[in-house]
Amino acid sequence: MDELEQRERQRDGTRRDTFRREADRLGLALVTVDIPSPCSNEVYEARMAEAIAAARADGVTHVIFGDLFLRDVRAYREDRLAGTGISPVFPLWDRPTNVLAREMLESGLKAVITCVDPAQLPGEFAGRCFDAELLGELPSGVDPCGEHGEFHTFVWDGPGFRSPIDVEIGRIVERDGFVFCDLSEPEPTTVSAAASLNRGRECGIGCDAALVAGQMEQPAQMSG
Repeated sequence: MDELEQRERQRDGTRRDTFRREADRLGLALVTVDIPSPCSNEVYEARMAEAIAAARADGVTHVIFGDLFLRDVRAYREDRLAGTGISPVFPLWDRPTNVLAREMLESGLKAVITCVDPAQLPGEFAGRCFDAELLGELPSGVDPCGEHGEFHTFVWDGPGFRSPIDVEIGRIVERDGFVFCDLSEPEPTTVSAAASLNRGRECGIGCDAALVAGQMEQPAQMSG
């Protein structure tokens, strides 16, 4: 993968253009923060500090995080935002993840697993729809919402979307210790996730797919 392609992909391997289409469907502005790969803590935190300062200058007063129960991650976010004039909000904090995952499915959210940590979950789960069947097949110890980083997802339909995002489930590749499913805009003759849904296969959503690329994540070496 060359440097340009690295910049055009996010932590979970999803193409940046795919995130742009997601934001468009939701009617939201997409703000990205570019970081090199690999990236040191110093560079990461400097880039994020610049982004937070710019957001505050634009009138942002709160940042919403989807964290569920990892207290070290929450503490890190609170520490980095302290004194910035922006307050962190954790609306899903301490919600039981087995209940939350099924509530999201029942709401109509649709997603595909785009990245798997094979040290925690078999790589064969990459490229699968996040649905009730998948929840029933997760090994013991794997969080239903992927809160330990077992998997990441891309949301392509659900409440708030003006229309589904037509994505092609492409190659499954192993890179940098993770298994990735490539997503792209389908050619007219290819089968997309939305087309699969139209044939009767229900797809669901995992909670940790991020809309805003470059959101304030705890650095890898601190999160393990």
